[in-house]
This record gives sequence, C-alpha cells and structure tokens, in this order.
Amino acid sequence: MNIYLLGYMGCGKTKIAKRLAAHTRRDFVDLDCRFENKYGNISDFFKQNGENAFRQAEQELLHESAQLTDSVIALGGGTPCFEDNMDWLLHHGFTVYLKMNELALLQRLRLAQKKRPLLENLSEGVLLNFIGEQLMQRSPYYERAHLRYPGINVKTEDLWQQIQNGMQKLAEEE
Repeated sequence: MNIYLLGYMGCGKTKIAKRLAAHTRRDFVDLDCRFENKYGNISDFFKQNGENAFRQAEQELLHESAQLTDSVIALGGGTPCFEDNMDWLLHHGFTVYLKMNELALLQRLRLAQKKRPLLENLSEGVLLNFIGEQLMQRSPYYERAHLRYPGINVKTEDLWQQIQNGMQKLAEEE
C-alpha cells in the first residue's frame, strides 16, 4: 500500500517522505518533481496556464501514482483539496497529515517564498494572514487523513510505528 504525506506547504512532506522511504526500504516519490519532469517548472506553468490547469495536471499525476506499489509519496500542499482528490487518496493508500500551526509554517515559508508561486512578494504580515486563511480552507481536507501527525521534530521510527498501526486498523475495517 502506498503512503501519501499531505499537509500545508513547508510542513516537511518531501523531507519526511524521503526519510520514511529510506527507513522502510520503500520507493520515494515527490509529486511536484513528477510534475516538473513532465511539464517543466511549477511556477512557470502556474503563471502561464493558471491554477485550474495546474490542478488538473496534478490530479492526473496523482491518479497515475495508483500504479505504484509500496511507495512513500509526498504531495503538493493543495493536492488533497481539489476535485475529489481526498476521497481518491483515502481509497488508494494510507494518508498522513503532517500538521503544523501558522506561526511554525511562517518560519519555514519565509525562507522559501521565491520558490512558491502563491507566496511570492508577500510581506510577513500578509503571508501570515494568507497561511491562516488557506489553513482554514484546507484543514477540513487534511483532517480527513487516516493519521494526523505533528510536523515538527518528526521521529521517523515513531511515525512509521503509527502508520503501521493505522494501516493494520484500516485492513481490519475492510
């Protein structure tokens, strides 16, 4: 079963997914990297084609991930929040929400604003409000994940144990 890591941008999905994949000897997949390999730079694609085209292409890549087996997949921050993506994720793998509050996310995202098309040129106050508003919109999707786990000081072995417990419960329910 694939494991999908989701959460707001900057919560550490890619970094934690790499560590988890190495720890469990699973393949690591970054949906954003897959996007860039197929379509080019995300920021450029976003600017040229708009968010709707980006989300449609992203959804196609997400659905293609069903062909993978036993992989750890880092999603984009908005991936679960569009169309029926969260329903799809819940039926095609085990989902983990790396949960962080606005201030912790602000600390991380200030350092990477130029790389993120939605955050470019925002002042710190505007950025904090933006994060807060988006978290409010996205949290109902994120909270549906099979497992909610704090995104700060993640201990890979503990996370893996909780994922295994959650996957076992999920298998028992089926």
